[in-house]
Amino acid sequence: MKRQGWSAAQIAFALYPLGAGAAAVNVFFASLIFSWVGGPIATTAWSIGLGCLIGVPATWYFALHIRRLMDVAEERQQT
Repeated sequence: MKRQGWSAAQIAFALYPLGAGAAAVNVFFASLIFSWVGGPIATTAWSIGLGCLIGVPATWYFALHIRRLMDVAEERQQT
């Protein structure tokens, strides 16, 4: 069976801006929650920077998940 569609790497590259943005927002909100116990609130630059770092593995694993779903859908379509 030949794989059709995008590879996991292509999916990850396409979705990385969304993954990094979502991670940056989560980092900022986590710092707000952490501030309730006396922690510092992350600046915009720190939130974006950490979001870019955290977004790489998060987007990669999400792309692998999407690729697996595409493979399952192709399998079911052929049977």
